[in-house]
Amino acid sequence: MGPTASGKTDIAIELCKRFPCDIISVDSALVYRGMDIGTAKPDAETLQSAPHQLVDIRDPEESYSAGEFVRDAESAIRKSFANDRIPLLAGGTMMYFRALTEGIADLPAADETARAAIDAEAAKLGWPSMHAQLETVDPDTAARLDPNDKQRIQRALEVYRVSGKPISEWHTNAASESKRDYSFAKIGLNIEPRALLHERIAERLDLMIAAGFEQEMRTLRARPGLSGDSTAMRSVGYRQFWRYLDGDYDAAEARDRALFATRQLAKRQITWLRSEKDVFLINPLEGNAIATITPYLIDFLNA
Repeated sequence: MGPTASGKTDIAIELCKRFPCDIISVDSALVYRGMDIGTAKPDAETLQSAPHQLVDIRDPEESYSAGEFVRDAESAIRKSFANDRIPLLAGGTMMYFRALTEGIADLPAADETARAAIDAEAAKLGWPSMHAQLETVDPDTAARLDPNDKQRIQRALEVYRVSGKPISEWHTNAASESKRDYSFAKIGLNIEPRALLHERIAERLDLMIAAGFEQEMRTLRARPGLSGDSTAMRSVGYRQFWRYLDGDYDAAEARDRALFATRQLAKRQITWLRSEKDVFLINPLEGNAIATITPYLIDFLNA
């Protein structure tokens, strides 16, 4: 696990050369077909030599939740164990990792009255202001959310207003009740200094644009069931370039906005990573990362 552009896919593929692993993607954008360039999805040759489970399993018009991920990931884990292999979960959607390892809360059902009230407030004040409200009642959740993440801010405030209990507390209670007959070795990739990670993010974004990201976006926009409000199109990069194609700003500004959003995503991912327990943290750019990880995994597997 780790922030975007930290080299998670490369490390996972190298580990597959040393251990009998099956890679299971933990990425909320890689599940979507047709979203290849903007997600840095491994190419067809890579997926052929190192297959990834939970990649290209949804059309972008469809939604995909943390609960669905847990169900699909647990199925893939069981299949891997049944074949005497090691499931290797790799990705950057930290909420999915948390839901899988610590359980997922049985949250209160949607409340249309509360949701409508939150939307009305947001229309007047803006979602960053609603995010500030969330900070006062649930700082743990607010720290993990982008101030413009309408869907998750809305849900977190809704849960608090309906139940009187922060959504983070619901998840904590679920974690205490979660039981598994297997355990996890957590390996976190964290590039320091942060400026170096930012350089890698910018380089990768520019490569995506050069590889035809705008055309990928135009192809997606032509799908009749897809809109800028679709869950898939809220992914970083896609959101900003959708608005560019709407005419809200030019390509240069779309690139700058996508870069800023990706850096903010990385910041939130690092915050999640630091809040995880029992993580074996390494800087993948220092020394030989695989040589560092390998003995750690051998000790874990032999324990």
